[in-house]
Amino acid sequence: MVSYAPLWETMQQKGVTTYTLIKKYNIQSKTIYNLKHNKNISTTTLEALCDILECTPNDILTFEK
Repeated sequence: MVSYAPLWETMQQKGVTTYTLIKKYNIQSKTIYNLKHNKNISTTTLEALCDILECTPNDILTFEK
């Protein structure tokens, strides 16, 4: 199962809020919902988040059993 727990820590460290993702970077609110509920996102979205947060996928998600 995918966990986006690292994303929230990375966002806090970078000073980026979900509001900022939606309003400034045009991330859809449905995508934020999916992230909060550990649902699937596209690799395009993952790449966009990495660009926005200047990080790697490891800073956004982990795989848990």
